[in-house]
Amino acid sequence: GLRVLRATRGRQVGWSILDVAFSPDGSQGLYCSWSSAVHVFDLHGDGDAHTALELRPPERRFAVFALAVAPDGREVLAAANDGCVYVYDRQAQRRVLRVPAHEDDANSLALGDASGQLVLSGGDDGVCRAWDRRCLPEGPAGVLAGHRDGLTFLHARGDGRYVVSNSKDQSAKLWDLRRPSGPAALAAARRAVARQSWDYRWQRAPRNARRATPLPGDASLVTFRGHVVLHTLLRCRLAPPGGAPVLAAGSAEGAVLVYDVTTGRALRRLANHGACVRDVSWSPEGAWLASASWDGTVRLWDYREPRRDADDTEGAGPAGEGAGPGGRGRGGGEGRGRGRARPRIKMADGAPPPSTPGACGSWRGGGVGEGRFCPTDRPMA
Repeated sequence: GLRVLRATRGRQVGWSILDVAFSPDGSQGLYCSWSSAVHVFDLHGDGDAHTALELRPPERRFAVFALAVAPDGREVLAAANDGCVYVYDRQAQRRVLRVPAHEDDANSLALGDASGQLVLSGGDDGVCRAWDRRCLPEGPAGVLAGHRDGLTFLHARGDGRYVVSNSKDQSAKLWDLRRPSGPAALAAARRAVARQSWDYRWQRAPRNARRATPLPGDASLVTFRGHVVLHTLLRCRLAPPGGAPVLAAGSAEGAVLVYDVTTGRALRRLANHGACVRDVSWSPEGAWLASASWDGTVRLWDYREPRRDADDTEGAGPAGEGAGPGGRGRGGGEGRGRGRARPRIKMADGAPPPSTPGACGSWRGGGVGEGRFCPTDRPMA
């Protein structure tokens, strides 16, 4: 099972802890909330000191929804409800930048490559913007537009090329950063977002959300539908390079959906949670998947490489919407219309999976909303 490495009570927490991150060496944890500061604490040792990184926002009602830490650990980047991206320099011990990034709340933030110079932000205006860290105030280097509602999360593969976006329009999209959207796509996204009149926090999604046609100029590679994006800023993550070409997405229905990124098809539905699954995270080698739920548990899934079953034959199933990392062409293989490989979910003790796969282990605690593997940790069987 899972063991608790460190438990600590957050400081200046309003409503909930909204995001967590780790320092590159895995020695410190960072968290944010409805507060003007990001807090840092040590993961090891006996002390319980928390250091506040004050962002000095101009507004009193302020929340940081997402965090990212530069590869050298010096800078902390934050996406906030005022639509801005903040940069805090830990060596200088002050905020060094506040950049207007979105026309509404900035909900997500990600680093697009290993250098940390490619910064991605996503907001309730329905678009993802790509920035060069060296010239943030000069404006975005590119825009990805194709969603009909606000973005809840961004996850970059880390290769400077692929990023996936999750949205309140009940879809996730895979993008190639080398194919930015044009003015027509941005204008179409703005019109679509402006027409939304529902609140995902307590209302059901519009009936036509799952049947929506692509917006004009939508340059996304693949669109994923099946998971439910309600109640909170739900997250999805690509498996790391070297792992299977899959995407895991939390769902408000208490499940995790695993998609094939080359076809957009849902491969498995992991449904052992009793409430909304807000976050998922792959282990560094892609063999394990963790899911964090409002039911107060973090569950650990043993994910095996896809295998090809006897009934996976030529021409099985319809072609997908596009091709992403790990495959060429349409339909999941190198040629058109090939059958898809299926993942294996095994229990930790080697027992065969039940009809509804169960988690290999779980950890129970109060108010679980975030789950992420620390860079230096390895999952425990």
